[in-house]
Amino acid sequence: MGKHLPPGPEGKFFTGSLNEFQRNPLRFLQNLAEEYGEVARFKFGPMQNVYLISDPNLIKQVLVTKQRQFVKSRDLTMLKPIIGEGLLTSEKDHHLKQRRLIQPSFRRDHINQYAQDMIQTTNRYIDRWEHGEERVITEDMMTITLGIISKTMFSMAFTEGHRMIGSPMENVMTLAVKRMRSILPLPLWVPTKTNRKYKRAIKELDQVLYNLIESRRGVNEASDDLLGVLMEAKDEENGGGMPDKQLRDELMTIFLAGHETTANALSWTLYLLSQNRNVEEKLHEEIDQVVGLEEVKPEHFPQLQYTQQIIHESLRLYPPAYVIGRQVDEDVKIGRYLFKKGDMILISQYVMQRKEQYFCQPDQFVPERFQDHFIESLPSFVYFPFGGGPRVCVGNHFALMEAALVLACIAKKYRMKLTKDHPIVRPQPLITLRPKGGIQMELERR
Repeated sequence: MGKHLPPGPEGKFFTGSLNEFQRNPLRFLQNLAEEYGEVARFKFGPMQNVYLISDPNLIKQVLVTKQRQFVKSRDLTMLKPIIGEGLLTSEKDHHLKQRRLIQPSFRRDHINQYAQDMIQTTNRYIDRWEHGEERVITEDMMTITLGIISKTMFSMAFTEGHRMIGSPMENVMTLAVKRMRSILPLPLWVPTKTNRKYKRAIKELDQVLYNLIESRRGVNEASDDLLGVLMEAKDEENGGGMPDKQLRDELMTIFLAGHETTANALSWTLYLLSQNRNVEEKLHEEIDQVVGLEEVKPEHFPQLQYTQQIIHESLRLYPPAYVIGRQVDEDVKIGRYLFKKGDMILISQYVMQRKEQYFCQPDQFVPERFQDHFIESLPSFVYFPFGGGPRVCVGNHFALMEAALVLACIAKKYRMKLTKDHPIVRPQPLITLRPKGGIQMELERR
């Protein structure tokens, strides 16, 4: 395999390093990077070669300069029954074509229109909170971001969005994680109880989305929500729009990628603030200064600089997308190593964003580090919570604005602390990086 074979742990004959990885994926990957450097080689099972790449220049080759030699990793293709050929799972020319169609939906002028929905949804939800109340904040953030995506995507009211899409989506996701974690998931055509349940949940979700698309096709005037913008999108080459199946796949992808990730980012942020009172104080000072006695407004967003720095720092410590997987599609040389077709490449935002050579006191929560265009001073692919290259998250500006505005609305009215005797909060790396077992907090009205 080329002149150089990267170093790495021996692992067991049959399982390789799979058990150690499954026991604590984050620790395992961090240890590999610390011990073996820019590329570490290990195995999943007797046949699967896996390589962790932890050097920004080599990462750039995988995600940008030589990205056509790679495809998405196998675990993501397991999401295809849910999201079909959406942006997250589609490959090569099809992905490029879809990306061109969808990109304009996330232009800044569109996103600014959505800002009001973000603020309104959040305030409507937190107005029911009470001083001294204990709440499962992880569930609250899921509900708020679900409400925001339902409103910005389908112009749906809060409760309607939750009833029609929220619960079937939750069922589908729970079953999908089970399948991805299983060593030998049975093909979906095998009529096991779990498979039948999974297919039923997907069918229920399909019905909702196809009904929404159909009823929208029956209306003459264009709508400026995301569904409306996607339905208006035209292919540059043939002038055609997206067929219903493709629309359904993209809606499902945006919905999935757009609510759980932001909810996790917000949960981690509120947890970090509860552990760092000095940062929380500074946040409240900024909100009082910028927003004053009125409600948060879309035009406050550019002025809420420290609020945005808090989000960036939270995404650095606990990136919801914590690892990127790629499969080698044709033999390729990266740096001084040759990777063979079928090899698996892992790149971890969690690992890179906690490296001491780029971040002073990497495990500390210090939002101030993001002052003065700090991100631009870093090499590419040291800080990349939204991925990078042609597959960078299409909704990154949407997500950053949403997280900052939701945080501002909450922090304007409340302080939070972990409930008494709360267990230690630990990350749980599933499809996204969640706080294990959720986070319970006590509210204190400001």
